Amino acid sequence: MSPSSAGPDPKNKLLAQPGGSGPGHGRTGASSSAPAHARSGSAAARPWGSGRVPPVLVHEIRGGVVESRHRGSIVEVDVDGTVRRVLGDPDVIVNLRSSVKPFGLVALVEAGGIETFELSPAELAIMAGSHSGEDLHVRTLQAVFRRSGISQLMLGCGAAGAPLDALTASRLARYGESPGPIRHMCSGQHTSLLLLCRINGWPLEEYWRPDHPVQRLYSETVARVFCTSAALLSISTDACGVPTYGFPLREVAQAFAFLADPAAVRSTDSRRSLAPALTRVRDAMLACPEMVAGTRDRLDTSIMKAVPGLAVSKGGAEGLSGFAILTGARPTRERTGGDGSSRATGVAIKIEDGGGFDRARSAASVETLRQVGLLDPAALRALARYHRPVGLDPRGQPASEAVADFQLAPVSELLE
Repeated sequence: MSPSSAGPDPKNKLLAQPGGSGPGHGRTGASSSAPAHARSGSAAARPWGSGRVPPVLVHEIRGGVVESRHRGSIVEVDVDGTVRRVLGDPDVIVNLRSSVKPFGLVALVEAGGIETFELSPAELAIMAGSHSGEDLHVRTLQAVFRRSGISQLMLGCGAAGAPLDALTASRLARYGESPGPIRHMCSGQHTSLLLLCRINGWPLEEYWRPDHPVQRLYSETVARVFCTSAALLSISTDACGVPTYGFPLREVAQAFAFLADPAAVRSTDSRRSLAPALTRVRDAMLACPEMVAGTRDRLDTSIMKAVPGLAVSKGGAEGLSGFAILTGARPTRERTGGDGSSRATGVAIKIEDGGGFDRARSAASVETLRQVGLLDPAALRALARYHRPVGLDPRGQPASEAVADFQLAPVSELLE
């Protein structure tokens, strides 16, 4: 079934109209720098605007009837902040949630954590990821706790919703085993915070509090990635109990472009000092995609395995996706900005309603990566179940599907 036959809203192919304010609107301390083409023209000349209703990205279709429409915004950005592709509002403020993990982990790497605790790429990747709570994830983290001399009982992430992996959860229930915090998706991030406390001699207790020195260091590291100061961050509390941070969507995409190619920033860029540590985090995630998410039915891992060594995928709660597309990753003539270059870029997607049971985030993510030229036919086939997620009836027969239907045109074409 196609969305056109089901009669979707034709506005899903229209960009948000110009208007609103510039980068950083709604966030105290947002970077004041804007892409060159945005700085050189008036807001009315831009093919996007702030504060408008975003376009429909994904339709949930059942029997030819559009049951749900998921709106959202997409933006692709270079390391220098130039917007290459955009749909909807790139200035919408989003909470990073778990998408922050690769960037915050830089604090541990810079503190010498890899050498002090002899961390392997798999151990580094799980601290940058949101794992499924499978046995391999538990064993990996337990090894870190043994070497560090820290008890896993210190984890403050709780166990709500753990483990994410359905087969593991079923097995634990069958044997009457209650999952502990180590099976929580955020226990890797929390482990990195405990390691930072151990290195610096800070108390392990209540490390999750915003005024704890480890959280101040974490916030300072995130602020450096986003070219702002910790005092100006928009901070709230994530579901696992630690702080999270709000940024415009385009700045999230720029951070992922930085993750894709940390060495690409100019020598005068304040982020330059972060490049060695961020490169080690990126390479660990590329080498161990199963540690970033899981071995079964996890979008981030599946995308990274479909294009091995070419992209990092790290999602966050409430329909946020971030992608770091490495230099030279695109196998087709669809290059960054449509100009034939193969430079690294970052892509950020926000589903306005939070994702619709993740079907909207999955469908929009794969379709976006197809349109920016990352996915060849083989990779697209490998991701088919995410591209058009199917809802099943009680007998396992397809009853509905989520269909992504939008055009993510290069800004260079939109401005012609």
